[in-house]
Amino acid sequence: MKRGYHMLQLLTEAADLPQEVLPDTPLVELTDERRVLVENHGGITEFEPELIRVRVRFGTLAVHGRCLCIAKMSAKQLVITGRIDGVTLERKGAAK
Repeated sequence: MKRGYHMLQLLTEAADLPQEVLPDTPLVELTDERRVLVENHGGITEFEPELIRVRVRFGTLAVHGRCLCIAKMSAKQLVITGRIDGVTLERKGAAK
C-alpha cells in the first residue's frame, strides 16, 4: 500500500491536484473559533474539556480550548465544538 500511495502522491503533484484527493488524507477545517471539522480521522485518543486528541494518518491532531465537546462523529468525519484556542499537529515519531 505504501508504494501505491506514494505513486498516487506523485501523480497528484504532477497533475497539480490538491492532496485532499488522496485516500485517507486528513482534512482539517477551522470555522471561526467555535468549530473544527476533521475528515478521514482515525479515532479519538484523548478527550478532556480542554484538550481533544484525534489520530490522523501521519500523527495526532491536538485541539486545545475550553468547553470542548464532540458535536458529531462518524467513521470518516468528526466535528469538535467549544472555544477553540489552538490546533496543533504532533507528527509520528517526533519528540514531544
